[in-house]
Amino acid sequence: MAQEITSKNLPELLASGKPVIVDFWAEWCGPCRMIAPVVEELAAEYEGRIVVGKCNVDDASDLATQYAIRNIPTILFFKNGEVVDKQVGAVGKLDLKKKFEALLA
Repeated sequence: MAQEITSKNLPELLASGKPVIVDFWAEWCGPCRMIAPVVEELAAEYEGRIVVGKCNVDDASDLATQYAIRNIPTILFFKNGEVVDKQVGAVGKLDLKKKFEALLA
């Protein structure tokens, strides 16, 4: 299950040594609701190998600002604490799975 990402726990997660994926979303966002089940499925599938989290931009506007999130959904892919990839907009599970696999390569 994807965990809630805040400005308090993100630095610790990024320092964990595992790849981290953060889905920036909002409750009022239709495409965010469309992609949410896919993110949850992949979180379960990659549990223990990749940290998957969700960041509500309304609750954590500081993180949205820090990472220049201008459109949602936006998914950031972190490796070694750095953003290495980004997905803006809703996409299918296969497209996201390819990005998850690239993080593990």
